[in-house]
Amino acid sequence: MKKKGLLAEFKEFLAQGNALDLAVGVVIGGAFSSIVNAIVDAVINPIIGVIVGGVDFSGITIGLFPIGQLIMAIINFVLVAFVLFMIVRTANAAKAKLNAEKIAAEKAKAEEEAAAKKAAEEEAARKAEEPVELLREILAALKK
Repeated sequence: MKKKGLLAEFKEFLAQGNALDLAVGVVIGGAFSSIVNAIVDAVINPIIGVIVGGVDFSGITIGLFPIGQLIMAIINFVLVAFVLFMIVRTANAAKAKLNAEKIAAEKAKAEEEAAAKKAAEEEAARKAEEPVELLREILAALKK
C-alpha cells in the first residue's frame, strides 16, 4: 500500500467537509459565546452582585498565587454554563413543541397500522378455522 503524502492527506481532509464543518462551528460558537457572555455580564452578574453584596474574589492570594482570579474564572464558567444550559433547554422545549404534531401524527399512523395488522391476523385466523369447522360438521353428520 502506497503511503500518501502530507499534501494529499490535507486535500482529502478538506474534501471530506470536516474542515468546513469545523470552521462553521467555531464561527457560530464565537458569535454565540458573545451572546452568552453579554447575558452573563449584563443580567446574571449584577443580580449575583446584589445578592452577595458586590464581593470580588479577584484580589485573594495564597502566598504568591493569585487564587482569587481562579475563583472568579470558575464562577464565571459556572454562570456561562448555566446560561447556556438554559438557552439549550428552552430551544429543545420549543423544538419539541414544534415536533409534537408530527410525533402525534406518526403515533396515530402506527396505531392505525397496528390495528389493521391485528384485524388482518384475526381475519386470517377466522378463515383458517372455517375449513376445520366444516370438517367437524361433516364428521358429526357422518356419525349420525
